Amino acid sequence: MNKKYSFLVPVITLILAACGGGENKTAKLQQLKQEKAKFNEDIDKKIAALEKEIGAKDSLQKMKDVTVAEITDTLFQHFIDVQGSVDARENVNVSARVPGVITAIFVKEGQQVSKGQTLAQVDDQVLRANMAELRIQLDLANTLFEKQKNLWSQKIGSEVQYLNAKNQKESLERKMATLEDQLSQTHIIAPISGTVDAVIAKLGDNAAPGSPAFRVVNANNLKVTANVAEAYAGLLKAGDQVVIAFPDIHREIRSNIGFTSRTIDPLSRTIKVEVPLQPDNMLRPNMIAHISIVDYTAKNALVIPVNVIQYTSGKPFVVIAQNANGKMVAQRKTIEMGRTYNDLAEIKTGLEKGDRIVTTGFQGLNDNDLIKL
Repeated sequence: MNKKYSFLVPVITLILAACGGGENKTAKLQQLKQEKAKFNEDIDKKIAALEKEIGAKDSLQKMKDVTVAEITDTLFQHFIDVQGSVDARENVNVSARVPGVITAIFVKEGQQVSKGQTLAQVDDQVLRANMAELRIQLDLANTLFEKQKNLWSQKIGSEVQYLNAKNQKESLERKMATLEDQLSQTHIIAPISGTVDAVIAKLGDNAAPGSPAFRVVNANNLKVTANVAEAYAGLLKAGDQVVIAFPDIHREIRSNIGFTSRTIDPLSRTIKVEVPLQPDNMLRPNMIAHISIVDYTAKNALVIPVNVIQYTSGKPFVVIAQNANGKMVAQRKTIEMGRTYNDLAEIKTGLEKGDRIVTTGFQGLNDNDLIKL
């Protein structure tokens, strides 16, 4: 080979090698781009799957656990609450009718007595001595009157003698009747039938009118009395229903008002209310009684707890649970309230029977918030 062209051989070889290498790199580049596209597609799928999974979790996390209660119609009553006490219509302090020393006591505490029964005796010796002396005088006067009467029937003696004898006899009889009445007053007697609740007197005590010696109670004729503020005077009347609770014996009864006073106490500004009671051995005079007087009744009322009511701009509302597109969501309902009593509120408008009201977990819920029961 001519030396003049010998140097071209390696140059051509290099050019050919270079041309062949360029085609490989282009193929490699195309392959890498395809792999990148496939890889990115896989990454996008994984990202989409993760986003979907995370979105579902977030959605679950946003759902708030709540408790609901279905609204039903019921009887709603509003009460006036006052405190009273048990009283006996016949609760009597018995005292002597005449002064004197008590010489005998015939009853003991807890004993049943009848009206007119003698409970104790006041010293009557002086009266009896006076009666014995007067009885002698009366016997003589009767004898003289009979004799004078016989003589006068025979037209013997004067009419004046007859009238004097008659007047003397009748005068002594009147004195004897007076002494007998005074003698009867030396007995301390029971003015009512009932139970001797207290024996205050003792043998040898000086009894005096107005000073209690015994207390007799008729436990079969009890009542509850209470004083009610004058603001309710126009609302109460005989026959109104009441619920009476006796906390000391854990009893509760229903009854009706028997009497309401027509005048207002000028000092306490209250009216007196009385409720008769049926005989009950558990009840005692002066026992505490809590009286709830029914002053409002609504049948088929919608009633909800007061503590579930919220306010916005001064208007009350509640949160109810509703099914929307297969999901349970919260909805706010503006309501109109009636009366409230004992942590319950009557709802006039805004709710319907069957609505499910959220009773716990309602704080911060807005319309269409997802909830979980």
